[in-house]
Amino acid sequence: MTLAYTWALKSLKKVDTSDLSGVIVQTQWTCTGTDEDGDSGTFNGATPFNPQEVELEGFIAYEDLTEAQVLAWIQEVVVGSYKDHVDAQIMKQIQLQKTPVEEVPEGQFPWSPPVEEGEAA
Repeated sequence: MTLAYTWALKSLKKVDTSDLSGVIVQTQWTCTGTDEDGDSGTFNGATPFNPQEVELEGFIAYEDLTEAQVLAWIQEVVVGSYKDHVDAQIMKQIQLQKTPVEEVPEGQFPWSPPVEEGEAA
């Protein structure tokens, strides 16, 4: 099954270091996968970044960042380490839409004694 993905940022945390201002150190995000039938599932994730690993050369000031740049950083981490987990969680949600699971409460099992009118279940 092929999924179309939509990524969105939910929050960012930033710090100032001795050399740089506004270094992103934590992100919260969602990844929603939608199948060809329009059923979808969403994974909520958080990705940290180590400020000591930021290089001065090529650093993008916080005010100049774009959503696409930050999402690309996140996707690089996710694809490199746990994309299969994200996909599996999204697929579980989609499968539950296609084949819902019904919970049967105690007292309504096939072997439970019938409830008489006026009695609480």
